[in-house]
Amino acid sequence: MSNHIFQSQALHFEYTRFDEDEATKALKDINIRINPGEFIAILGHNGSGKSTLARHLNSLLTPTSGTIWVKGMDSKEPENAWYIRQVAGMVFQNPDNQLVATIVEEDVAFGPENLGVPSAEIRTRVDEALASVRMSEFAQAQPHQLSGGQKQRIAIAGILAMNPDCIVLDEPTAMLDPSGRLEVMETILRLNRDNGITVILITHFMEEAVQADRVLVMDDGIIVMDGTPRDIFKHVDKMKVLGLDVPAVTALAYALGMPTDIITEDEFVSCLKSKI
Repeated sequence: MSNHIFQSQALHFEYTRFDEDEATKALKDINIRINPGEFIAILGHNGSGKSTLARHLNSLLTPTSGTIWVKGMDSKEPENAWYIRQVAGMVFQNPDNQLVATIVEEDVAFGPENLGVPSAEIRTRVDEALASVRMSEFAQAQPHQLSGGQKQRIAIAGILAMNPDCIVLDEPTAMLDPSGRLEVMETILRLNRDNGITVILITHFMEEAVQADRVLVMDDGIIVMDGTPRDIFKHVDKMKVLGLDVPAVTALAYALGMPTDIITEDEFVSCLKSKI
């Protein structure tokens, strides 16, 4: 288990709504292994279990049965929760819900302060985190003056300042415009490829998932597909049955009767030229 940052075995999770008598099975027999430094995208329609799984990765939720280990720590052990949350930091959909201070650098310092990090170390971490997301010049700015993409980058900086091994992002670009989405994705990719941070990205945007090392597809609380983006998206009909899209270039290739393992514009153009 020590070789994996996350590993689960027969992970099940159930919850009961206050207005319901029967429990809802949100996760069923989840078995995953995620290596340090991987970039994993998780896809699935609403209610498929994506966010529930994400919340198990940093012990916000614990299994009803089965086990998930985070760097070898069993999340069901209450004494492990504090350490697990330092391993895996969460970034949510709405950046406004994550910003707690009136000055950017104070917001980024909030997490390490709660961890009891010494003041001098906090100063260093804040400066490095802001530099990592290319927001150093906004250290003294007020968060409400920033764009959506900038706010989300500050939220990511706040997680980075806690020195996590992994960042779990639950639809972090869903509320952003295209330029904001681009800003955030560039930041995520840079942190993964340059800093070696493990990234778990839940997204509805297939063009974002294309950039991952692996894609997990969920349906009804089960992981139904697990593979590289190319392996996953070539199954156009299966993705449609699951209520999911494929990248636009893959959909166009499919419509034109071209190979469906095309996932980038360059590949599409090359294939088209070869047929002329």
